[in-house]
Amino acid sequence: MPIVTWHEDALLTMESVGAAEVLAAWKDVMHKHFDTRKIELLMVDYRLSMLQRVTDPFSGRDERTALVPVDGSAAGRTFASQQTSIGPPDDTGVPVRLPVTVRGDRLGVLEVWLTAPPNDTDQHELRRFATALGYALIVASRDTDLFELASRTQRLSLAAEMQWQLLPSRGCAGEHFILAGQLEPAYHVAGDNFDWCAASDHLLVSVSEGMGRGTSASLLTSLAVNALRNARRGGLDLAGQARLANEALQAAYGGEQFVGTLLLRLDYLSGGATAVDAGSPLVIRQRGTEVEVVQLDKQLPLGMFEGTNYEEQELDVASGDRLIIVSDGVHAARSPRNEEFKEAKLERSLRATRGLPAGEVVRQFIRELHAHLEGQELSDDAVVVCLDWKGTPSP
Repeated sequence: MPIVTWHEDALLTMESVGAAEVLAAWKDVMHKHFDTRKIELLMVDYRLSMLQRVTDPFSGRDERTALVPVDGSAAGRTFASQQTSIGPPDDTGVPVRLPVTVRGDRLGVLEVWLTAPPNDTDQHELRRFATALGYALIVASRDTDLFELASRTQRLSLAAEMQWQLLPSRGCAGEHFILAGQLEPAYHVAGDNFDWCAASDHLLVSVSEGMGRGTSASLLTSLAVNALRNARRGGLDLAGQARLANEALQAAYGGEQFVGTLLLRLDYLSGGATAVDAGSPLVIRQRGTEVEVVQLDKQLPLGMFEGTNYEEQELDVASGDRLIIVSDGVHAARSPRNEEFKEAKLERSLRATRGLPAGEVVRQFIRELHAHLEGQELSDDAVVVCLDWKGTPSP
C-alpha cells in the first residue's frame, strides 16, 4: 500500500470537511505526520497589534489567554520577522513557531509543540505545512466567518466592515515587487481605501480617500473603487480608469461628493512607472539613503467636475526603490502641539524602517502615527501602503 504524504492527506481533508472544520482537520493531519503534542493557530487582528488563538467563538474561551500581543511576545517576533523560531523545551514539548503567510499576506502564526527539536528537513516541511494551511484558511474563509472572527479583537463598525471587505488583502508579493498596506483606525475606518492588481506584465496600485464619515463615506469610496476596477478590467489605461470613475461618481453624486485618488502603474519589462494624481495621497520615495516626497502634478479629485480629462505622467522609479503612499490622515495628522506628521516624523520614520520588510514598515508607521498623536484619537482615516520595487530582474 503506498504511503500517503501529508500533502495528499491535507488535500483529501480539504475536500471532505466543512469550512468551519478545516483547522481541526488540518491539526489531525499534522498530528498524524509530525511528532506533535500540541498545535495552536494565532491570527493577527485588523490593527496588526494582537494575535488571537483560533477557537470556536461560542465555546466560552478565556480572553486572557486567547490574545497575545505582537510586540514583546515570542509569537509576535515570529510574525514580525517572518522567520521560524524554536523555543526552549517546556512541559508540553519543544515549541516551534511558524509564520502563516500567503503571497506576502501575513495571516498569523502557527505554534507547534514537538516531542524533540526539529532538524533542518523537519523545519522545511513544517514551513511548507504552515504555508499550505494559509491557503486552506483563505479558501475556507469564503464559506465561514470562523477565521474572520479570529482576526477581530473588537466589533467593526459597519463602515469599517464595508472597507475591509473591499480590500484585495493586506500584503502581496511577486517576482518584481513586495506590497503591504494598512488602514487605521482599523475598527472604525470610513472612507479611505487601497487597492492593487498584479497583472502578467505590470502592477497597478491605488489609494483612495472618500469624503465624509461613516457608511456614507464607505459607500462613496466603494463606488469609486469598483468603478476603477470595472475600467481596469475593461482594458482602460490609468487616465481612462480615472475618467470612468469620475463619470460614475458624477452620475451618483452630481459633484457634491468626491474621492481623492492616486493611481500608479509599474511595468515589469521596462521598469518604468506612470501615475494619475487626483487627490491628496502622498508618495515618498526611498532610494538608498535618500528620502524625498515625489512631486506629481495635482489633478481634480474623482467626481468633482463632469468631463474632467485626466492625464498620466511619468514617475521616476528604479530597481531597489521603496515607495510609501500615505493618505492625508497620515501626512497631515497634527500632534497636540500642532506639529504635522509630514514635517515632524515622516522622513525619520522612513529611515528608521529602512531595513524592515514591507509588512513591518506599515505596522511601524501606524505605531509612529499614534505616538505622534500622544494618545489623541485620529481625526481622519489613515492609509499606509509600502511598495518595494524590484523592477526587471537581471538576465
